[in-house]
Amino acid sequence: MPLWYPNGYFVQDTSFDFFNYAGLHRPVVLYTTPTTYIDDIDVTTSVDQNTGLVHYQISIQGSEHFQLEVHLQDEEGNIVARGTGGRGQLQVPNAHLWWPYLMHEHPAYLYSLEVRLTVQTAAGSMSDFYTLPVGIRTVAVTKNQFLINGKPFYFHGVNKHEDSDIRGRGFDWPLLMKDFNLLLWLGANAFRTSHYPYAEEVMQLCDQYGIVVIDESPGVGIKLSQSYSNQSLQHHLEVMEELVRRDKNHPAVVMWSVANEPTSFLEPAGYYFKTLIAHTKALDPSRPVTFVTNSKYDTDLGAPYVDVICVNSYLSWYHDYGHLEVIQLQLATQFENWYRTYQKPIIQSEYGADAITGLHHDPPLMFSEEYQKSVLEQYHLVLDQKRKEYVIGELIWNFADFMTDQTPQRVIGNKKGIFTRQRQPKGAAFLLRERYWKLANETGYHPAAGKPPYLVKSPFTW
Repeated sequence: MPLWYPNGYFVQDTSFDFFNYAGLHRPVVLYTTPTTYIDDIDVTTSVDQNTGLVHYQISIQGSEHFQLEVHLQDEEGNIVARGTGGRGQLQVPNAHLWWPYLMHEHPAYLYSLEVRLTVQTAAGSMSDFYTLPVGIRTVAVTKNQFLINGKPFYFHGVNKHEDSDIRGRGFDWPLLMKDFNLLLWLGANAFRTSHYPYAEEVMQLCDQYGIVVIDESPGVGIKLSQSYSNQSLQHHLEVMEELVRRDKNHPAVVMWSVANEPTSFLEPAGYYFKTLIAHTKALDPSRPVTFVTNSKYDTDLGAPYVDVICVNSYLSWYHDYGHLEVIQLQLATQFENWYRTYQKPIIQSEYGADAITGLHHDPPLMFSEEYQKSVLEQYHLVLDQKRKEYVIGELIWNFADFMTDQTPQRVIGNKKGIFTRQRQPKGAAFLLRERYWKLANETGYHPAAGKPPYLVKSPFTW
C-alpha cells in the first residue's frame, strides 16, 4: 500500500474555530521584590445607601512581623479612607460608583488603593509599596435582569479574538487602542473574552473605559467523553483558580464563563459543570458564573447550574442556508424554550454570518454584506421583543475577521467580523452602531435626571 504521508508526518487537530498560534503572545517582565513583600491583594466592594464599602485582604510573603498602612484616594488624589493591617473595610461616604460606558455621565470611576508595607530588620527599615485601581460597584442577577449598582444592565457588544494581520496573537498597543476606539464608536458596552483570558493590559483598559467583560477561561473544544474525566476536571478547576486570582480585582469583570460550546449534553457533563461552577463561585462569591452553550435546551446538563443562560445560535447560516424568513420564528422559540425551562436571564452570546468585504448582492445571498446585515436585522426584531422580558444582552460574532485553520468552509479565516481583520468597517458595523447608540439612549441612566433615558451622542463620527 503506498504511503499517503511522509514518515513521522503529523498535523495538530483542534476542535475550535480560531488559529492556534505558537510563540510568546504577550510581554515578559523580569522583576524583583524585597525579602518581605506584598504578594496579593483581594478587594471586593459593596454599597450601603450612599456609602461605598471596600473590603480588602492583603497577603504578605517573607515575614509574619510587619506593619501595613492602607489609603484609598479619589481621582483627584485626595485620601478618602484609611486603614491598617492585612484585612479590613474602608468606608467611602458619597462614593463615586464605577458605572459602565454610556450608563452614567461619569463612567468608569476608579479610586486608588495604596498599600505600604514596613518591616524592621537587623539592617534597618525595609518597605514595599503597591497601588491598585479600585472600582466601587455591585453586581446581581434576578430571574430576568442583570443589575449593576442596582440598575438593569443590557449587554450590547461584541465577541473578540486576540488576532490581527502580521502580529497574529502578539500583543500590540496601537492595535489595542484602535480596537477600543472602535468599541467606543460602536457604542458597545461589553465584550466576552472568547475563548481565553486576554492580556492584562486589555482588562486594565476595560476598567478605565467602562467596558464590561464576561471573562472566559480557555475551556474551548471540550467535545469528547474523555474531556470530562477526573483529570480534565482537576485541570479545569486549577485553570479557574488562576483566572480568578488574576482578574478578581477588575471592576469591569462582571461574570465568569467557564467554557465555550462544550458537549454539555453528554452524561458526564452534569457532574463536571456542577463541580466546576460551584468551585468558581467558592473562589469568588461576588460574581455570577456561566458557560456558553450551543446545546439544546432540553438536553443541556450544565444549564441548571449557571446564573445566566448564554446561548450561541447561527440561524440561516449553519442550517436553513439562505432562508432569512425562518429566523424570527426559530429565535423566538429558542428564547421561549430556554426561559420556560430554567427561569433565568438569557444572553444571545453569539450570532452572525460571514461577509466578504466588498461582495454585494441583491437579493441578499450568503457571504454578501447584504446577507450579513439581513441576518442581524432579523435577530434584532426578536431581541427587541424579548429584551422587554428576560433577554439581557446580545453579543455579535465577531468584532473583526480572524484567522482559522484552512477548511472549505473558511475563506482565509472566519469572515463573521463586522470589521475586517485590518479593522475596516463592513456595512454591518454601521447597522450595529445605529442600534447600539439607540439602545444606549433607551437604557442609559443619569442620576441628575431622576430617571432614564438621557440622550448621549457618539464621541466619534465617520
